[in-house]
Amino acid sequence: MKTAGAVIVLQLLFFSAFAQDIGKHLGDENFMYAETKQINQFFRRFNSEEDLEGKRIYENDPHYHNKEYRAKYIRMLFDNENPDISNQVKEEFIRDVTDDAHPEFLDYYGGRWFAEVDAKFNYKGESRTVVLFLELEKEDLGIKWVINNVYFYPFSKMFFADSSAMHKFLHPMSHEIDFMNLIKVFREPNTVEYYFNEDFRPDFKTLFLYEVKQGDLVFETIQNVTFHFFQIKDWYFQLKEFNRPGYNTGWLISNISKIPEDQKGMLLKYIYYEN
Repeated sequence: MKTAGAVIVLQLLFFSAFAQDIGKHLGDENFMYAETKQINQFFRRFNSEEDLEGKRIYENDPHYHNKEYRAKYIRMLFDNENPDISNQVKEEFIRDVTDDAHPEFLDYYGGRWFAEVDAKFNYKGESRTVVLFLELEKEDLGIKWVINNVYFYPFSKMFFADSSAMHKFLHPMSHEIDFMNLIKVFREPNTVEYYFNEDFRPDFKTLFLYEVKQGDLVFETIQNVTFHFFQIKDWYFQLKEFNRPGYNTGWLISNISKIPEDQKGMLLKYIYYEN
Protein backbone atom coordinates (compact mmCIF):
# COMPACT_ATOMS: atom_id res chain seq x y z
CA MET A 1 0.00 0.00 0.00
CA LYS A 2 2.89 2.35 0.80
CA THR A 3 4.34 1.80 -2.67
CA ALA A 4 1.00 2.48 -4.35
CA GLY A 5 0.57 5.61 -2.26
CA ALA A 6 4.03 6.86 -3.23
CA VAL A 7 3.25 6.33 -6.90
CA ILE A 8 0.02 8.31 -6.60
CA VAL A 9 1.84 11.16 -4.83
CA LEU A 10 4.51 11.25 -7.55
CA GLN A 11 1.82 11.28 -10.25
CA LEU A 12 0.05 14.17 -8.54
CA LEU A 13 3.30 16.08 -8.23
CA PHE A 14 4.08 15.49 -11.90
CA PHE A 15 0.61 16.60 -12.99
CA SER A 16 0.85 19.70 -10.78
CA ALA A 17 4.22 20.64 -12.28
CA PHE A 18 2.88 20.03 -15.79
CA ALA A 19 -0.18 22.17 -15.04
CA GLN A 20 2.04 25.00 -13.82
CA ASP A 21 4.17 24.71 -16.94
CA ILE A 22 1.13 25.01 -19.20
CA GLY A 23 -0.18 27.77 -16.96
CA LYS A 24 2.84 29.87 -17.95
CA HIS A 25 1.50 29.79 -21.52
CA LEU A 26 -2.18 30.13 -20.66
CA GLY A 27 -2.10 32.48 -17.71
CA ASP A 28 -4.88 31.64 -15.25
CA GLU A 29 -7.31 30.26 -17.80
CA ASN A 30 -7.36 26.74 -16.33
CA PHE A 31 -6.67 24.77 -19.47
CA MET A 32 -9.57 26.39 -21.31
CA TYR A 33 -7.64 26.02 -24.53
CA ALA A 34 -6.20 22.57 -23.82
CA GLU A 35 -9.14 20.88 -25.55
CA THR A 36 -8.44 19.96 -29.16
CA LYS A 37 -11.78 20.97 -30.64
CA GLN A 38 -11.12 20.42 -34.35
CA ILE A 39 -9.27 17.93 -36.55
CA ASN A 40 -7.27 20.75 -38.14
CA GLN A 41 -6.22 21.79 -34.65
CA PHE A 42 -5.02 18.25 -33.92
CA PHE A 43 -2.77 18.39 -37.00
CA ARG A 44 -1.36 21.79 -36.05
CA ARG A 45 -0.69 20.90 -32.42
CA PHE A 46 0.90 17.61 -33.40
CA ASN A 47 3.29 19.54 -35.64
CA SER A 48 3.74 22.48 -33.23
CA GLU A 49 2.04 24.88 -35.64
CA GLU A 50 -0.43 26.17 -33.04
CA ASP A 51 0.06 27.06 -29.37
CA LEU A 52 -2.19 26.18 -26.43
CA GLU A 53 -4.09 29.46 -26.80
CA GLY A 54 -5.12 28.49 -30.29
CA LYS A 55 -2.74 30.96 -31.98
CA ARG A 56 -0.98 29.82 -35.14
CA ILE A 57 2.79 29.30 -35.05
CA TYR A 58 4.46 30.22 -38.33
CA GLU A 59 7.86 29.34 -39.78
CA ASN A 60 9.64 32.42 -38.45
CA ASP A 61 8.61 31.55 -34.88
CA PRO A 62 11.22 29.62 -32.82
CA HIS A 63 8.44 27.33 -31.55
CA TYR A 64 7.51 26.27 -35.10
CA HIS A 65 8.15 22.48 -35.38
CA ASN A 66 10.13 22.80 -32.14
CA LYS A 67 11.06 19.39 -30.74
CA GLU A 68 10.39 20.19 -27.08
CA TYR A 69 7.08 21.92 -27.81
CA ARG A 70 5.98 19.06 -30.03
CA ALA A 71 6.75 16.49 -27.34
CA LYS A 72 4.72 18.51 -24.82
CA TYR A 73 1.78 18.99 -27.16
CA ILE A 74 1.69 15.38 -28.35
CA ARG A 75 1.55 14.09 -24.77
CA MET A 76 -1.65 16.10 -24.40
CA LEU A 77 -3.14 14.51 -27.52
CA PHE A 78 -3.54 11.02 -26.04
CA ASP A 79 -6.64 9.64 -24.34
CA ASN A 80 -5.14 9.40 -20.88
CA GLU A 81 -8.07 7.38 -19.59
CA ASN A 82 -7.23 4.46 -21.87
CA PRO A 83 -5.10 2.01 -19.82
CA ASP A 84 -4.11 0.14 -23.00
CA ILE A 85 -1.94 3.07 -24.11
CA SER A 86 1.11 2.77 -21.86
CA ASN A 87 3.49 5.61 -21.08
CA GLN A 88 6.23 3.51 -22.67
CA VAL A 89 4.36 3.42 -25.99
CA LYS A 90 3.61 7.15 -25.81
CA GLU A 91 7.23 8.05 -25.19
CA GLU A 92 8.52 5.72 -27.92
CA PHE A 93 6.07 7.25 -30.39
CA ILE A 94 7.08 10.78 -29.37
CA ARG A 95 10.78 9.92 -29.72
CA ASP A 96 10.17 8.58 -33.22
CA VAL A 97 8.17 11.56 -34.50
CA THR A 98 10.51 14.16 -32.93
CA ASP A 99 13.74 12.46 -33.94
CA ASP A 100 16.36 15.09 -34.79
CA ALA A 101 17.51 13.35 -37.97
CA HIS A 102 14.10 12.28 -39.33
CA PRO A 103 11.20 14.06 -37.63
CA GLU A 104 7.71 12.98 -38.70
CA PHE A 105 4.89 15.46 -39.25
CA LEU A 106 1.25 15.00 -40.14
CA ASP A 107 0.20 16.33 -43.53
CA TYR A 108 -3.50 17.15 -43.95
CA TYR A 109 -3.17 16.79 -47.73
CA GLY A 110 -0.75 13.88 -47.62
CA GLY A 111 -3.22 10.97 -47.79
CA ARG A 112 -2.92 7.78 -45.75
CA TRP A 113 -5.55 8.94 -43.28
CA PHE A 114 -9.30 8.55 -43.55
CA ALA A 115 -12.58 8.65 -41.65
CA GLU A 116 -14.75 5.75 -40.53
CA VAL A 117 -18.34 6.88 -39.99
CA ASP A 118 -20.97 4.73 -38.30
CA ALA A 119 -24.27 5.95 -39.74
CA LYS A 120 -27.81 4.86 -38.91
CA PHE A 121 -30.03 3.98 -41.87
CA ASN A 122 -33.56 2.67 -42.00
CA TYR A 123 -33.26 -0.58 -43.95
CA LYS A 124 -36.60 -1.98 -45.03
CA GLY A 125 -38.29 -0.64 -41.91
CA GLU A 126 -35.51 -1.50 -39.44
CA SER A 127 -32.81 0.82 -38.06
CA ARG A 128 -29.38 -0.57 -39.01
CA THR A 129 -25.76 0.65 -38.93
CA VAL A 130 -23.87 1.25 -42.17
CA VAL A 131 -20.11 1.86 -41.93
CA LEU A 132 -18.94 4.48 -44.42
CA PHE A 133 -15.24 5.07 -45.10
CA LEU A 134 -14.35 8.52 -46.42
CA GLU A 135 -11.10 9.95 -47.73
CA LEU A 136 -9.93 13.26 -49.12
CA GLU A 137 -9.74 13.48 -52.91
CA LYS A 138 -8.17 16.24 -54.98
CA GLU A 139 -10.42 18.05 -57.43
CA ASP A 140 -9.12 20.87 -59.62
CA LEU A 141 -7.48 23.30 -57.17
CA GLY A 142 -9.22 21.98 -54.07
CA ILE A 143 -10.08 18.81 -52.18
CA LYS A 144 -13.26 17.11 -51.05
CA TRP A 145 -14.36 14.19 -48.90
CA VAL A 146 -15.59 11.16 -50.85
CA ILE A 147 -16.99 7.76 -49.85
CA ASN A 148 -14.38 5.21 -50.90
CA ASN A 149 -15.68 2.10 -49.12
CA VAL A 150 -18.83 0.76 -47.46
CA TYR A 151 -19.55 -2.08 -45.03
CA PHE A 152 -23.07 -3.28 -44.24
CA TYR A 153 -23.53 -6.50 -42.29
CA PRO A 154 -26.63 -7.71 -44.22
CA PHE A 155 -24.61 -7.42 -47.45
CA SER A 156 -21.83 -9.56 -46.00
CA LYS A 157 -24.31 -12.33 -45.18
CA MET A 158 -25.46 -12.46 -48.80
CA PHE A 159 -22.14 -13.75 -50.12
CA PHE A 160 -20.00 -16.83 -49.46
CA ALA A 161 -22.05 -17.72 -46.40
CA ASP A 162 -22.38 -21.43 -47.32
CA SER A 163 -18.90 -22.94 -47.01
CA SER A 164 -20.25 -26.32 -48.14
CA ALA A 165 -20.78 -24.81 -51.60
CA MET A 166 -17.18 -23.71 -52.12
CA HIS A 167 -16.41 -26.62 -54.46
CA LYS A 168 -19.34 -26.03 -56.79
CA PHE A 169 -18.31 -25.58 -60.44
CA LEU A 170 -19.43 -25.78 -64.04
CA HIS A 171 -17.98 -28.73 -65.93
CA PRO A 172 -15.19 -27.72 -68.35
CA MET A 173 -17.15 -29.29 -71.23
CA SER A 174 -20.25 -27.19 -70.46
CA HIS A 175 -19.88 -25.40 -73.78
CA GLU A 176 -20.69 -28.64 -75.60
CA ILE A 177 -24.24 -28.56 -74.18
CA ASP A 178 -24.65 -24.81 -74.81
CA PHE A 179 -24.20 -24.18 -71.09
CA MET A 180 -27.64 -25.60 -70.37
CA ASN A 181 -26.30 -26.72 -66.97
CA LEU A 182 -26.50 -23.07 -65.86
CA ILE A 183 -30.00 -24.01 -64.81
CA LYS A 184 -28.56 -25.73 -61.72
CA VAL A 185 -26.63 -22.55 -60.84
CA PHE A 186 -29.70 -20.36 -60.68
CA ARG A 187 -31.88 -22.92 -58.96
CA GLU A 188 -29.83 -22.12 -55.84
CA PRO A 189 -29.50 -18.31 -55.79
CA ASN A 190 -27.79 -18.33 -52.37
CA THR A 191 -24.69 -19.98 -53.85
CA VAL A 192 -24.44 -18.31 -57.27
CA GLU A 193 -21.28 -16.42 -56.27
CA TYR A 194 -19.34 -19.71 -56.01
CA TYR A 195 -19.55 -20.02 -59.81
CA PHE A 196 -17.83 -16.68 -60.35
CA ASN A 197 -14.11 -16.21 -61.06
CA GLU A 198 -11.77 -16.99 -58.17
CA ASP A 199 -10.88 -13.38 -57.31
CA PHE A 200 -14.49 -12.12 -57.35
CA ARG A 201 -15.39 -9.89 -54.43
CA PRO A 202 -18.80 -8.21 -54.12
CA ASP A 203 -18.78 -4.43 -54.46
CA PHE A 204 -20.62 -3.13 -51.42
CA LYS A 205 -20.49 0.44 -52.73
CA THR A 206 -22.61 -0.50 -55.74
CA LEU A 207 -25.01 -2.54 -53.59
CA PHE A 208 -25.28 0.38 -51.17
CA LEU A 209 -26.05 2.85 -53.97
CA TYR A 210 -28.63 0.50 -55.43
CA GLU A 211 -30.45 0.10 -52.11
CA VAL A 212 -30.37 3.88 -51.50
CA LYS A 213 -31.75 4.61 -54.95
CA GLN A 214 -34.42 1.94 -54.51
CA GLY A 215 -35.49 3.65 -51.29
CA ASP A 216 -34.71 0.60 -49.14
CA LEU A 217 -31.85 2.39 -47.32
CA VAL A 218 -32.84 5.76 -45.86
CA PHE A 219 -30.33 7.88 -43.92
CA GLU A 220 -31.21 8.67 -40.30
CA THR A 221 -28.21 10.02 -38.36
CA ILE A 222 -24.50 9.76 -37.54
CA GLN A 223 -23.58 7.60 -34.56
CA ASN A 224 -19.81 7.74 -34.36
CA VAL A 225 -16.74 9.02 -36.21
CA THR A 226 -13.23 7.56 -36.03
CA PHE A 227 -10.14 8.69 -37.96
CA HIS A 228 -7.42 6.23 -38.95
CA PHE A 229 -3.84 7.46 -39.48
CA PHE A 230 -1.19 5.52 -41.41
CA GLN A 231 1.09 8.49 -42.24
CA ILE A 232 3.71 7.99 -39.53
CA LYS A 233 6.37 5.47 -40.51
CA ASP A 234 5.92 2.15 -38.68
CA TRP A 235 3.00 3.49 -36.62
CA TYR A 236 -0.79 3.46 -36.80
CA PHE A 237 -3.20 5.34 -34.56
CA GLN A 238 -6.88 6.16 -34.22
CA LEU A 239 -8.43 9.50 -33.41
CA LYS A 240 -11.75 9.86 -31.56
CA GLU A 241 -13.63 12.74 -29.99
CA PHE A 242 -14.18 12.70 -26.22
CA ASN A 243 -16.76 14.97 -24.62
CA ARG A 244 -16.22 14.68 -20.89
CA PRO A 245 -15.35 16.82 -17.86
CA GLY A 246 -11.74 17.74 -17.26
CA TYR A 247 -8.89 18.75 -19.52
CA ASN A 248 -8.21 15.52 -21.41
CA THR A 249 -11.02 16.05 -23.89
CA GLY A 250 -11.69 16.78 -27.55
CA TRP A 251 -10.04 14.89 -30.44
CA LEU A 252 -7.51 12.51 -28.91
CA ILE A 253 -5.45 9.48 -29.89
CA SER A 254 -7.66 6.63 -28.68
CA ASN A 255 -5.57 3.70 -29.92
CA ILE A 256 -2.02 3.33 -31.18
CA SER A 257 0.17 0.47 -32.42
CA LYS A 258 3.69 0.16 -33.70
CA ILE A 259 3.36 -1.72 -36.98
CA PRO A 260 5.86 -2.18 -39.84
CA GLU A 261 5.00 -0.54 -43.14
CA ASP A 262 4.75 -3.87 -44.95
CA GLN A 263 2.03 -5.03 -42.52
CA LYS A 264 -0.19 -1.97 -42.77
CA GLY A 265 -2.02 -3.40 -45.78
CA MET A 266 -3.25 -6.31 -43.66
CA LEU A 267 -4.47 -3.91 -40.98
CA LEU A 268 -6.25 -1.82 -43.60
CA LYS A 269 -8.13 -4.89 -44.83
CA TYR A 270 -9.14 -5.64 -41.25
CA ILE A 271 -10.49 -2.12 -40.78
CA TYR A 272 -12.41 -2.43 -44.06
CA TYR A 273 -13.93 -5.77 -42.89
CA GLU A 274 -12.25 -7.54 -45.78
CA ASN A 275 -10.71 -10.34 -43.67
